[in-house]
Amino acid sequence: MNAGPRLMSDRRIQRIKDIIIEKKGYKTGRFTLASGRPSNYYFNTKTVTLDPEGVSLIAEVILDKIRELDATSIGGLVQGSIPIAVAVAHLSYERKEGKPIQAFWVRDAQKEHGDKTTYEGVLAPKSRVVIVDDVLTTGGSILKAIAEVERQGCQIVKIIVLLDREEGGGANLSEAGYSYESLLKASDFR
Repeated sequence: MNAGPRLMSDRRIQRIKDIIIEKKGYKTGRFTLASGRPSNYYFNTKTVTLDPEGVSLIAEVILDKIRELDATSIGGLVQGSIPIAVAVAHLSYERKEGKPIQAFWVRDAQKEHGDKTTYEGVLAPKSRVVIVDDVLTTGGSILKAIAEVERQGCQIVKIIVLLDREEGGGANLSEAGYSYESLLKASDFR
């Protein structure tokens, strides 16, 4: 078996972790998470998703992981998913390996003006969709994005998160019947 691609992926993931640490994206102390839960540690993954090297590495790893899924769109709930989805879509175009993947993002609330959309980007019915997010805690944000994507008549083919806080979100997604994986876990930092 050729260990080359896996070793390359492992090196990229290690570098992603290093960037988070170097840019102080992992902190200890007292924090309140988006879920409302208290925590003794916090991940600011924007330190890597908004870093040119970091987001490029994330896009490479994710695109390699979804290559065989025939995905047509990639995105998730507003904020955390946006830089990841756009980077993967751009790289899918640059690589010229089949049809480029379209990026999208789901709004927190329906737009109150214009076309009053609930999402931005391309979500055609029957699209094969990869949901991405930067951090997974309980899975609430991802499930909200999934609800909108499925309301548009699309099929979820994979969920990939940059970092799983290992607080039940992965189990919630698996129990709901979705294929899920993370690039990093909170335990990788302790």
